[in-house]
Formats: sequence, C-alpha cells, structure tokens
Amino acid sequence: MNKDYFQDLKHTLLKIEVNDNKEKIIPMDNAIAKIVDLIIHLDKKGNKIIFIGNGGSASIASHITTDLLKNAEIPAIAFNDSSLITCLSNDLGYEYVFQKPIEMLAHKGDILFSISSSGKSKNILNATREARKKGCFLITLSGFNRDNPLRKLGDINFYVPSHSYGYVEITHLTICHCIVDTVIEYKNNG
Repeated sequence: MNKDYFQDLKHTLLKIEVNDNKEKIIPMDNAIAKIVDLIIHLDKKGNKIIFIGNGGSASIASHITTDLLKNAEIPAIAFNDSSLITCLSNDLGYEYVFQKPIEMLAHKGDILFSISSSGKSKNILNATREARKKGCFLITLSGFNRDNPLRKLGDINFYVPSHSYGYVEITHLTICHCIVDTVIEYKNNG
C-alpha cells in the first residue's frame, strides 16, 4: 500500500481547478453555487439533468443520478443502459453512443454533466458538442492533462490535476456529492 495515498489524495483535492467557457479560472465555491442554483430552478421549468461517462465515470453518473432522483427529487437520467449502449455502438459506432440520446432527448435548459478522466473520450466530446447545439448548460469533469479537450467545452469545467484514475474518479464523485448534498440541504432548509 502506498503509505502516502491519503496525503496525495488530499493534495489532489486541494488542487482542483475550475474554469468557465472562456477558460477563466473561477472559485470552486462560486461554481458549486451556480450549479446548485441552476439545479434548484431546473425542475420548475420542466428541465432535467443528464449524466454521461464511460467505465468508472459511468458508475459515478448512475450513482449521482440515483441520488438526485431519490434524495433531492430532481429529474435526472444517465445514458448507460447496456441495451442502449450496445445497440448504438453496433449501429452507429461507440463514438456516437451518447450523442444520439442527447440529440433525441435533450432540450434547451437541460444540464449535462460530462465525466471523463482523460477528457479525451470521443463519445463524451461528441455528446457534449451536441448538447451545446441543443442549448444545454454544460458541466465537465476531467483530469489527466491540463489541456484536455473536454475542459474547453463546458460552461463550468472541473479539472483534477492527476494521472491516477483513482484520484480523478474519487474527486469527480466528491464534487458531484458536494453538489447533490448542497441541493438537498437547500431544499430541506430553503
């Protein structure tokens, strides 16, 4: 076991960078507050939250979708049903597996969380660009290289400065839980 694992994780958490769609660095608290505000007002307009991710990021997408639905009573969906993924991958190619559902089901005012450790997954990039065309508000969570392409596509972009899948995924999950827990607290104490 790496005896410094938790110290390294703490260091990673403290070095999260957040930028807007003009690549201007913004404070984490401001980013979280803006996202929470959007979510709180989202279902009043009949909109929803969509999550996409591959592998561990897909698990984060499912987990947070479930928490938003059950605990916050916010409409949310993750596009990671195995039949949907295998059908679209087979018929269109894996790079379009999330783009097609976004094209068909996303509406102006929806929020898309695009989660990719590398920030280079073609299917995530294609879907994020499609969501932009549809008028969605875009939140990206990425890691690995500071100049990854996903980090330039969102309205709010969370970047984890690490090449460790574990650190990046734990941090992405922590950011998402922070958002969900803040939404729940607001709804309970409003």
